Amino acid sequence: MDPVDRTELLHRIALTMAPNVGPVTAGILIEHFKSARAVFNQDPGALKRIKGVKEPVCESLQTPGLYSRAEEELNFIEKHRISVLCLGEEEYPRLLSECPDAPLLLYVKGEKGLNCHKRLSVVGTRRATAYGKEVCRKIVMELADRVDDLVIVSGLAYGIDVIAHRAALEAGIPTVAVLGHGFTTLYPSAHREVAREIIRQGALITDFVSDTGPERNNFLRRNRIIAGLSDATLVVESAARGGALITANMATSYGRDVLAVPGRTIDHRSRGCNLIIKSTKAALTETAEDVLYHLSWEEDHPAQGLLFQHVNNDAIRDKEERQMFDLIRQEPGITPDTLCLRSGIPIHRVLAMLVEMELKKLVLVEPGNRYHSRITR
Repeated sequence: MDPVDRTELLHRIALTMAPNVGPVTAGILIEHFKSARAVFNQDPGALKRIKGVKEPVCESLQTPGLYSRAEEELNFIEKHRISVLCLGEEEYPRLLSECPDAPLLLYVKGEKGLNCHKRLSVVGTRRATAYGKEVCRKIVMELADRVDDLVIVSGLAYGIDVIAHRAALEAGIPTVAVLGHGFTTLYPSAHREVAREIIRQGALITDFVSDTGPERNNFLRRNRIIAGLSDATLVVESAARGGALITANMATSYGRDVLAVPGRTIDHRSRGCNLIIKSTKAALTETAEDVLYHLSWEEDHPAQGLLFQHVNNDAIRDKEERQMFDLIRQEPGITPDTLCLRSGIPIHRVLAMLVEMELKKLVLVEPGNRYHSRITR
């Protein structure tokens, strides 16, 4: 999609400001009418005929003052040099765009990290223990040393969030902070200096217009972006309920991996992590090595990988498995259904073999259930 012009951007801002119009509805409207400007030019009857668009939405597009508020917002972002990324544009974060409720607009300060090749969200309690802080910092620092093109995503909150940001800054890698408010404020204000460093080395982003304050419900909406931006979410210390577990659940709903650091059974700040590990919703993670293993990131370092000759002679003994492996090498990103069609092997056998091949570290699976060979030569 080509970058939108100023008039279209004005109408998109107005659309996000309209009551009863969330990101899903906004996406339906723009997909149907091809632009936000066209949406506002429709009569209520045309809008009501669209599946999924209810009468309150039609009425909200007629809200008095919508255009003037949108014009004020556009003037604000131009004055303060805030970038706006529109869903569908090349610069919009790719993984986030795959989420069904991806924001129509993202407001951005800074320009690094939004489309890094490896993305990890790190979340946890605001009341982190010394243990949680140490583990979080150690994992981020070690990952920064071992993974190329890595970004750390979090929410700039007290506790684990800001520890993760600071570790990334110290390690010299990009970090992205997702805000639960607009750019006329910063919450918590104690993290203002960290935010300035993040702008220089990464980015601050939000889907809220500038005058939106840090209200409680906004942080729940913020959490979906934290989950959607990354390949995986790592939870470091969380009570049995809280924002970190909500983010983890959102990551699961998007088909992303969830990792969690275990803690003492008597510590309430680790109950959430222990719970999602015990219920197999999250992979037990103690070190950076565990992150590399669970996300199949260790192939960034060929010395740690397997050589094809060794795999050819020892690891693949079954004729059908060899057929599957060759198909995966020839068509990176192939799905189990496509493997079934290409090979003629029943789907239950395909799925069973894929599990075996993962265990033998022959293949890796990415979000969307897409398989790649781990062998580069």
